[in-house]
Amino acid sequence: MTSLIITIDGPAASGKSTAARLLAEMLGASFLDTGAMYRAVTLAAMRATVNMRDEKQLLSVIEKYEFRFEAEQGQMAVYINGEDVTKQIRKPEVTANARYIASSAKMREKLVEMQRQFAAGEEKIVTEGRDQGTVAFPNADVKFYLTAEVDERARRRQAEVGGNLENIQKAIEQRDKSDEGRTVGPLRPAGDAIVIDTTDLTIEEVAEKLLCRIEEKLPKRNRK
Repeated sequence: MTSLIITIDGPAASGKSTAARLLAEMLGASFLDTGAMYRAVTLAAMRATVNMRDEKQLLSVIEKYEFRFEAEQGQMAVYINGEDVTKQIRKPEVTANARYIASSAKMREKLVEMQRQFAAGEEKIVTEGRDQGTVAFPNADVKFYLTAEVDERARRRQAEVGGNLENIQKAIEQRDKSDEGRTVGPLRPAGDAIVIDTTDLTIEEVAEKLLCRIEEKLPKRNRK
């Protein structure tokens, strides 16, 4: 039974993934990387050579393939039909196609089911994404929403993957527009979320700030 659920939502390159991993370590909790789940389904769809724009074909992938997600030392291991694909799902071609899964309302519903199943098997969990506090875990113990100025987010993404800064910023702005305009699980803070601007903060500072806010709301027994 899950005794603690912390959700961290926010736009691309807001620092939520790294901060969530660090916070999970601080709390002795499992880390749920929802992006890895989307990438896993994307990789399976690519292997099945289905039409990525056909929702019915995409849904068939979830029925035909077995997906398994395991918490391992602050990370999440990903398996498709028993094969460890944790590294393969990070390939650029998988990243490029993940948007088709994310933009499908029915696929998002299926992924939320997977996220809840994963959480049910963990005692404590820190989960990050774009709709964790609003859709996946509306009754989470503490909800956070991380944000940052778009130019800073672009610089962070450039530091990670390289490329032209202006093009990266445009891509982030387009992703924000797409995420915010979805009919299912649109990107927005939950009504009871704690909003934190990470523009001028290091990842360590963000994680410490998250931990402080958690301690304000919850007993210290939830710490490691």
